[in-house]
Amino acid sequence: MPTYTYRREDGSTFEVDQPITEDPLDTCPETGQDVERIITDNPGVIFKGEGFHVNDYNDHGPKEEAPDADDEDAGAEAS
Repeated sequence: MPTYTYRREDGSTFEVDQPITEDPLDTCPETGQDVERIITDNPGVIFKGEGFHVNDYNDHGPKEEAPDADDEDAGAEAS
């Protein structure tokens, strides 16, 4: 559930957890003052590092998986 920040008439702010489908508040539930919902600097999702496209893919598609230990043993027996 998202957290919304509201500013009261006197300039103070408060936060409320509300479903996205719920209408914004018109008045403060504590003081009864008129309020407006404000946009905060919440960054959302931040991706760090080189990224999956660099780590998981070569120039021509997904990297091949390393052979299982069982496959290596089977190859040794055939030799």
